[in-house]
Amino acid sequence: MRTIGLAAPPAYGSNMTDPSVDADAFDTNWLILFGVWLMACAATLGSLFFSEVMDFPPCSLCWYQRIFMYPMVLVLGAGLVPFDGKAIRYALPLAVGGWLTAFYHTLLYEGIIPESAAPCSQGVSCSEDYIELLGFLSIPLLSLLTFTAMVAALLVLYKRLDK
Repeated sequence: MRTIGLAAPPAYGSNMTDPSVDADAFDTNWLILFGVWLMACAATLGSLFFSEVMDFPPCSLCWYQRIFMYPMVLVLGAGLVPFDGKAIRYALPLAVGGWLTAFYHTLLYEGIIPESAAPCSQGVSCSEDYIELLGFLSIPLLSLLTFTAMVAALLVLYKRLDK
């Protein structure tokens, strides 16, 4: 019988001593959820770094993306120890909402949606150019890529657990 650190029974209350439970599948499922949790942690710390250390004030759409991202650290963390695949039920809607907001923000930032359609009528502009890593990775695009990876991984995990 193989276990990972503090990881407890696989999804939906099955037992690791049950010979029908595939320990390798359990390990892979836990690692996928752990990877998504790491992405959520990195995104949360990155957004705090940009606002608190670099003094980049967040726009309205950045705040909405934070509202979707920050709880995922707790939701996914709670699903890790002990492993609970049901955490996907709570994390996936947050990731999809964050993805939609990040997609809209990226379109606005790139000028595909006019500035007049921005919710940022007061305060910081949603299309403000703070930083572009490697010459093309803006903060809204980083957010969109992170939410895309998270949604994809959560959907893969959902399909794996739905068998």
